Amino acid sequence: MSGLSWYNIAICLIVSWGGYAYGFGFASFITSQGQPSFYVYLNLDPTSSYTANILGACNALFNFGLAIGSLFQGWLCDVVGRKKAFAVAGACSLIGAALITGSVTIEMLIVVRLLHGFGLGMLICLVPLYLTEVAPPKTRGLLSGLTTASFGAGYLVCAWVAVGTYHGKTFNVQVRLPWALAMVGPAALLLGLPFIPESPRYLVFKNRNPEAWKVLQRIHRDPHDGDDSMAHAEYTQIVLQIEKDKEVKAGYMEMFKNPSWRRRALLAIFIQFAAQSTGILGIANYLVLIFTSLGMSGVMPLVVYAVYTTVGIICVLIAISTVDKVGRRTMFLIGFPSLAVILLIEGILQWQYLGTNNNPGLAGCVFVIFVYIVVFQTVDGPSFIWMAEIFPTNIRGRGIGLGFFSYFVGAITYSTPSNLAFKNIKYRMYFIYMGLCLISVVIVYLYIPETKQLPVEEIGALFGDEVAVHSTRDGHDIVEHDQAAQPDVKPSQQTDLMHAEKA
Repeated sequence: MSGLSWYNIAICLIVSWGGYAYGFGFASFITSQGQPSFYVYLNLDPTSSYTANILGACNALFNFGLAIGSLFQGWLCDVVGRKKAFAVAGACSLIGAALITGSVTIEMLIVVRLLHGFGLGMLICLVPLYLTEVAPPKTRGLLSGLTTASFGAGYLVCAWVAVGTYHGKTFNVQVRLPWALAMVGPAALLLGLPFIPESPRYLVFKNRNPEAWKVLQRIHRDPHDGDDSMAHAEYTQIVLQIEKDKEVKAGYMEMFKNPSWRRRALLAIFIQFAAQSTGILGIANYLVLIFTSLGMSGVMPLVVYAVYTTVGIICVLIAISTVDKVGRRTMFLIGFPSLAVILLIEGILQWQYLGTNNNPGLAGCVFVIFVYIVVFQTVDGPSFIWMAEIFPTNIRGRGIGLGFFSYFVGAITYSTPSNLAFKNIKYRMYFIYMGLCLISVVIVYLYIPETKQLPVEEIGALFGDEVAVHSTRDGHDIVEHDQAAQPDVKPSQQTDLMHAEKA
């Protein structure tokens, strides 16, 4: 893979612990709903509307914490840097998971999930931000796609842990143990932070060019490239583009005043809300309960959910391995209409067989849900990748924050009423999700541009921005050869573009 070193892979894997922390923390509450002791210990009737409302409130406040955390990190990561922002997010997530583990009432659980969500909301934004800023253009989809793969791995591990703890019978084993294991991801990230560098783009943004050059040299180290030509070309492009971008004041308000930034912000908000509008969390958050409604009992809902997450993570890996070749836009145009068809089929099947003893029909309902998670990966991973790469460095943190804010608002919109909705309007929920998928197809076709294999400094041209310089196709040089007009910026130089031009 062109330009991808083992060091590059290693630092991306360390950062991916943040995604794992989010996935495990998120899934730990989903799986707890399949444990009998959860309802006994917290004095809840699993069949009552009151319990449905309580679970909805628990998910809503958690997602509210995620949404606030996503916006906060957009400011924090520019003030203290990507690494220190990771430290703050990891600490909040670790403390939140510890408090959840010690919860003894449903009221306490609801409140502390808000703090846990705040930390995880920061983490899940910082992961694609950092991965995008250290990834070579030709493999950026793969590395940035580790965001989805890592939180999918969190879902996977938590699901199978829940299958094992189900046999423990007591609340401490069935529920509290998985909650405690949600501390592993944040702790691993905090332990790994000293071994990763600060983002080279952030270093240039803060006028720390010599440090940025050393990071890029190490990221792109290649024994066949003794002159570090790839690192030098990327460094030149980063310095010149960031100096141009810094001419415009950056902030959440400014993002909606600048036409180019406003378009990107609105499309990032759209693509994340559209991903939620497929019904993924409205379905997944209550999947254990849905499987129960389809005739499963005992440990089987948890087993099938674990298999579901296993299939999901396999499909995530396939999706992020192909997105750099197929393209983000293409995968959206495959995924959204396909999901609409699948949701239509699921709605029809549940209309016919939900509440019956027709085992083949109920098995068909479960099978289509599995097909759903397979196809959803054509939307899930690419949506995070596309959102993280379309913003310039000076607003990337805020842009990702806005996108994830929309993602979590979508989660609140669709997951909060879903438990009650599945009880009351049942299969009709799938028809609502189907219609929303069809609307998304139209908007993607009209407004979402393709970004595959473009350097992030050149993506602005798709939205009408001026690009300082262009890299060659192999990434080892700069296209512009008129040195008087576009100077080659030496690593020892500071970021003042006027000085660079005089040189």
